[in-house]
Amino acid sequence: MQPDLFSEGPPPAGAPDWLVRAHALRDELNRHNHAYYVLDQPSIPDSEYDRLFQELQALETAHPELLTSDSPTQRVGGAPLPQFDPVRHDIPMLSLGNGFSDEDIEAFDKRVMDGLESMQEVRYAAELKFDGLAISLRYVDGLLVQAATRGDGTTGENVTANIRTVRAIPLRLHGKNIPKVLDVRGEVLMYKQDFARLNQRQRDAGQKEFANPRNAAAGSLRQLDSRITAQRTLRFFAYGIGVLEGMDMPASHSALLDWYQELGLPVCKERAVVSGAAGLLAFFRGIGEKREQLPYEIDGVVYKVDRLDQQKHLGFVSRAPRFALAHKFPAQEALTQVVEIEVQVGRTGAITPVARLNPVFVGGVTVTNATLHNEDEVRRKDIQIGDTVIVRRAGDVIPEVVAFVPEKRPADARAFVMPTACPVCGSPIVRLEDEAIARCSGGWLKCSAQRKGGLQHFASRRAMDIEGLGEQLVEQLVDNNIVTTPADLYRLGLLALSTLDRMAEKSAQNVLDALQKSKDTTLARFIYALGIRHVGEATAKELARHFGSLDKLLAASEEQLLEVADIGPVVATSIRAFFSDALNVELVEQLRAVGVRWPETEGVDSGPKHLQGKTFVLTGTLPNMSRDQAAQLIEAAGGKVAGSVSKKTSYVVAGAEAGSKLAKAEELGIPILDEAQLQALCAEAP
Repeated sequence: MQPDLFSEGPPPAGAPDWLVRAHALRDELNRHNHAYYVLDQPSIPDSEYDRLFQELQALETAHPELLTSDSPTQRVGGAPLPQFDPVRHDIPMLSLGNGFSDEDIEAFDKRVMDGLESMQEVRYAAELKFDGLAISLRYVDGLLVQAATRGDGTTGENVTANIRTVRAIPLRLHGKNIPKVLDVRGEVLMYKQDFARLNQRQRDAGQKEFANPRNAAAGSLRQLDSRITAQRTLRFFAYGIGVLEGMDMPASHSALLDWYQELGLPVCKERAVVSGAAGLLAFFRGIGEKREQLPYEIDGVVYKVDRLDQQKHLGFVSRAPRFALAHKFPAQEALTQVVEIEVQVGRTGAITPVARLNPVFVGGVTVTNATLHNEDEVRRKDIQIGDTVIVRRAGDVIPEVVAFVPEKRPADARAFVMPTACPVCGSPIVRLEDEAIARCSGGWLKCSAQRKGGLQHFASRRAMDIEGLGEQLVEQLVDNNIVTTPADLYRLGLLALSTLDRMAEKSAQNVLDALQKSKDTTLARFIYALGIRHVGEATAKELARHFGSLDKLLAASEEQLLEVADIGPVVATSIRAFFSDALNVELVEQLRAVGVRWPETEGVDSGPKHLQGKTFVLTGTLPNMSRDQAAQLIEAAGGKVAGSVSKKTSYVVAGAEAGSKLAKAEELGIPILDEAQLQALCAEAP
């Protein structure tokens, strides 16, 4: 490759005709892409675009030195990837708080004014809340170098190869003000008409249709084969920013979006700067009136304090900014009939009444079941078998029955009766006085439903991340009495697996390999995988950070548990009860015995954080630790892990096949550590 052939500006005087023509074709194709995908104003017929595209392809084939990574021809996709690599966001991609009523919005405006200690109306940037997939795009010197999904807000997946196929996203920024580094935050989505075309192709091919545009966009972007992504028309709107280096931050959010447009980034035109709660509500109602006519799905609008200095002053609470709020539209609803009310048994034994419905299309999907939450809720709403009911579904929320229609209740409607015995194992159903949830008393040893749920949770991506161990395989393992506890999973052999339905020898070996790989985990993942009631992923991370080792957690009293951030009496009691059960302690010891392991630290009470203020970047493959494990080790010592190398980086930890990050560290003179040096540094006394 010779990138200087396509330097900024026209080709040099006396350049050969093929170079001049290639320049002209690339510029013209980029203009047409911008007109079609950004401005929504097609400038030429598709057939003419295809002709120009093929001409440029032919020139690049004849003159390989023409080919650059930002050529329009490089959006067709490449060879399949084995997996998506994790990407740690330098600045987290946070979620937003929600508002649903006028009162919620007025309260938000008051909180902002109080926080700013201002008596004047605050100016807000108001924009749409797209129903798509959040993405972070990294540009270095104007060139797109990385794209990552939001993930859990801290770590996402590297989908760069797929994002490069999205014609709405420029491969190179244009304009005069190009920063050194720019992280663009935005949403990948699929227009309604493109969704309809995709589903028509799926039907024609005899393949499964997508439920809604959001699922189609997310599924397309998470294809390991980017050639499949390239065949689907995805769009993009920029709405936020992460890292910015090489120039000053704009003064306001609205100015940021204006600058994005100058750079060639798509920005939704449905936005405004308004004043006070009245302005916010007027924008919301205006968008609501035109919602059905919009070419894409939205589920609300987003309000942000416009001035960035005011945003900084307001700061954050928990995982959400104080300066922003999502104003959600009312959930989508439909009428249907309750055919039966049955109960499901969850992994903690929770008995949940579920309404079996006549199929109804609501919220973008066909709904046949809806939760009734608990027995009290059924009584409160007076839902009976045979009733015509209002079913609500919004986004990815599980459908629920909102209310019944009294005038449509048939004479033979029947009241729901909570069973006294578990429908799966026959154990008594019990309900404690202070709880709304009834539970099967059989426990995971006796109740196969709890056992299945627990194993599925244990193997899930955010827990032990055992690839290939899905719902169907877990059901077979439990139904055939092959597996009783999570520890049994690690004792599986090739013969036992390969004889199961749809488990050829190769598939069975893949599962065994995944099980072996999962043995190297983190303490936070392990705690979460145990399925302790009230302990979610965030709580598991806090427990791991606070105690550092599992033995300390096992021995912790309720009083010591209450010292952990965000843990209250209910959670502390639940954790203590879990580790007071001899069966659970035995399970932990069995898992250790089969080789499940994680790095441990001294915890938060060991003394000062000697790596406080130090920033680390991980690159390459370490010999004995995963990146998650290395990151946990660094964070336990007070350090921070970043995704890119800059002058502010304190250390780069390099393993095998380290790439450009290592080269940049060497160029900047940043200290480079191997795994052993990292462990020694983290273990040093302050």
